[in-house]
Amino acid sequence: MSAIVNSKENLVMYVCICHGVTDTQIEVAVDNGAHTMRQLNRELKIGSQCGKCCQCSKRVLNSKLMQIAEAEPSAA
Repeated sequence: MSAIVNSKENLVMYVCICHGVTDTQIEVAVDNGAHTMRQLNRELKIGSQCGKCCQCSKRVLNSKLMQIAEAEPSAA
């Protein structure tokens, strides 16, 4: 279950309704070093209540990690 809120031209998707966690908060946590679901759980309490947010949270996490990987210069 996700809700979308329009706030000044930016769309914010609530991923975890139980704890009021948005996709933006997950992306910031990833930028700050949370690179696993376990780390997101510790920082944002993702998946600690009903668990319905886990799949969406994982998609947001993987998408952000992919963006980071693509932005890094290649090692070749």
